[in-house]
Amino acid sequence: AAAFRRLTKHLATRSDVQNIDMMILAGFCRNCLADWYKEAADEKGMNLSRDDAREIVYGMPFAEWKAKHQKEATPEQLAAFAAAKKHD
Repeated sequence: AAAFRRLTKHLATRSDVQNIDMMILAGFCRNCLADWYKEAADEKGMNLSRDDAREIVYGMPFAEWKAKHQKEATPEQLAAFAAAKKHD
């Protein structure tokens, strides 16, 4: 739990790192973390919505984070993402 809190705190300070870049380089992003968090909550019988899980990971509602920090993906990022998906 402490490692998760530290990771989400670190990601909050690195809003310059786009989710697509995380997907290209690491194969997961903030949305993946939120999905995994929700899956773990579901397994424990806890009632947690996808939006609630995203707010935990992003530190704010996802729509707000997206409006403040998400940039349009470049053609280079999209090509790298497509190439990375071929290796899954």
